[in-house]
Amino acid sequence: MRHPPTRLRHALLILLAAFAITLVPLLAAPAQAAPAQAATRAGSALAPAGSGYWHTSGRRLLDAQDQPVRMAGINWFGFETANYAPHGLWSRDYKSMLDQMKSLGYNTVRMPYSDDIFKGTIPTGITYANGLNTDLEGLNSLQVMDKIVDYAGAVGLKVVLDRHRPDSSAQSALWYTSSVPETTWIANLKALATRYRGNSAVVGIDLHNEPHDPACWGCGDKNTDWRLAAERAGNAVLSVNPDLLVFVEGVQTVNGQSTWWGGNLAGVASAPVHLDVANRVVYSAHDYATSVAQQPWFSDPSFPANMPGIWDKNWGYIFKQNIAPVWVGEFGTTLQSTVDQKWLAALVDYLRPTAAYGADSISWTFWSWNPNSGDTGGILKDDWQTVDTVKDGYLASVKAPAFGGGGGGGGDTTAPSTPAGVRVTGTTSSSVSLSWTASTDNTAVTAYDVYRGTGKVGSATGTTYTDTGLTAATRYEYTVRARDAAGNTSSASTPVAATTSGSGGGSSGCTASYKVSSDWGSGFNAEVTVTSTGTTPTKSWQVTWEWPGNQTISSMWNAAYTQAGAAVTARNAEHNGALAAGASTSFGFGAAPGGAGTPTLLCRAS
Repeated sequence: MRHPPTRLRHALLILLAAFAITLVPLLAAPAQAAPAQAATRAGSALAPAGSGYWHTSGRRLLDAQDQPVRMAGINWFGFETANYAPHGLWSRDYKSMLDQMKSLGYNTVRMPYSDDIFKGTIPTGITYANGLNTDLEGLNSLQVMDKIVDYAGAVGLKVVLDRHRPDSSAQSALWYTSSVPETTWIANLKALATRYRGNSAVVGIDLHNEPHDPACWGCGDKNTDWRLAAERAGNAVLSVNPDLLVFVEGVQTVNGQSTWWGGNLAGVASAPVHLDVANRVVYSAHDYATSVAQQPWFSDPSFPANMPGIWDKNWGYIFKQNIAPVWVGEFGTTLQSTVDQKWLAALVDYLRPTAAYGADSISWTFWSWNPNSGDTGGILKDDWQTVDTVKDGYLASVKAPAFGGGGGGGGDTTAPSTPAGVRVTGTTSSSVSLSWTASTDNTAVTAYDVYRGTGKVGSATGTTYTDTGLTAATRYEYTVRARDAAGNTSSASTPVAATTSGSGGGSSGCTASYKVSSDWGSGFNAEVTVTSTGTTPTKSWQVTWEWPGNQTISSMWNAAYTQAGAAVTARNAEHNGALAAGASTSFGFGAAPGGAGTPTLLCRAS
């Protein structure tokens, strides 16, 4: 049955919040460690289950020390909406949200986002009154995500990042659209994987939410074969962060048989996902009740006894045949009808009670924490405080122990102090040298991670670092994070900017002029014209500038851009990088707030 084209739970009022994941110990004996690992651990006690990064072994999820774990968590949405931040922060502090999730027995948070958050989006719908969310004020969406991830890890939760939509307007059947091509999808996945490299609070990435018709599995068409696309994207993620798990959802229809969007993994039997790094694939299914849509199996006379057979066919066989771990990334209901109540009870039983099976069970994240999911509701009621104890009670048997943190299970969960005094100690035309004051930690700082813009560029064991291979006469912005042996990571330092030197300075090979086409106070549109000044055709160009205020670009056309603080770099699109001598091209963008004035533009061509 075709899934309804609109689902209120995915188009909600204010942006999504970050998610945290923790883990569950398996009652079965831990897997045999490889000889080298066993030798390394000789004479030392294992850390609490769930420590570090995870990997797979058959149907089991194992932590960094090969202890089995179970994800038993919740979806907290909002980053994928036009608020570009988790919902509910208009009335509560994000830390209290995460603390409450953990107190209820959830150990994992799935955090949906859209590719819009890579455009420097500034969140809305966050209150800073009465001391709430004070450390989020002035941050962009990715920086808010950093804060949520860091606190989740500190209290013993793990996070799965879910690429939910190409943009904040709607879901897409395929992993790409005309405005967000596959190259952008993969580039942004890599950017997130790089951003959280070394931060094991983020245990993995869900590549794309709910592929559905015309998406296929194993059909061989590069434009529609989701399995092939998942391999391309998964390998790209692992190329920059090989420690992550790669979560791959199903499609809608396989061999003429249809189910929920993202819920059909029948094709794995003949065409599994193969990645360059072994033991990283987790298959994810979605399943819903009648409050989302009617399906033929709900009216079967044998319901609910027929449901295990349906789940077996679509995704359960992957777990039962020991092919790979299975994670039900979304399932939910308003719980208003008897049919829905029977469905949820049957599904919880199918997931296997933790008391009986430990972590040798199917992992899950319930949809949703948010009460403003129109066709399911949430664990919280409309006041964003009160727990729906009936709905939460259905999940009690499949919840699982949290991973350390917050006094819940031991282990080091104290993050180092934030590096202070970050400064530029030297620049050349291709390098920037940095230094900072050493951080402190309850055990010891083992490394400092250096970020250029939003991407991690390297690590240092001391308090200096030189970033090389840079472009001359270009502005870069850096932050530094401290990390300890347990993987706890500090907050990012205060940003520091540096501009590489250039031969003769100024523009090279091109000029750029700037014109505001409309300004309505809260935002504006502008156009930049690039003109070649050389005697030979250009192959590419870039324009850089620094805003005089707090302007942030929301979208750009006919060019690609990055923004780090006030610094913006715009690079040609594929179709307009080549300019004949004296020729011009233009690109435009939207930004906010208005009244920006005219920045000084620097243009360089090659």
